[in-house]
Amino acid sequence: MDEFQRSWLLAQLGPDTDPADLERRFFRLGSVRAVALEVLGERRAKLLADPLRVTVDGVVTMDLQENLHGIERQIDQVSQAPSPDEPDGEDGGDNVLATTWMTPARHYR
Repeated sequence: MDEFQRSWLLAQLGPDTDPADLERRFFRLGSVRAVALEVLGERRAKLLADPLRVTVDGVVTMDLQENLHGIERQIDQVSQAPSPDEPDGEDGGDNVLATTWMTPARHYR
């Protein structure tokens, strides 16, 4: 992983992310986008493993639902944004799915 790719990952994941962990993941996955999505997926899974809302009557209420929505928006953004290790002109979002109805060319009676 070069310095540009590392900088992109730290910009997506935050400066407190361990660079050695990112290196290991990059070696295993081979793509900075895959590394970012894996880290964000783990963060999302960690939030989902615990209750998203805790209320202690009259004392405190803690709600993590917006944090979950923020991580999901970030996953969507990383999935669609161009990453530094893609060839020029490819952004990963060129895949188009089209659905159509098929009708018979001739109707028989």
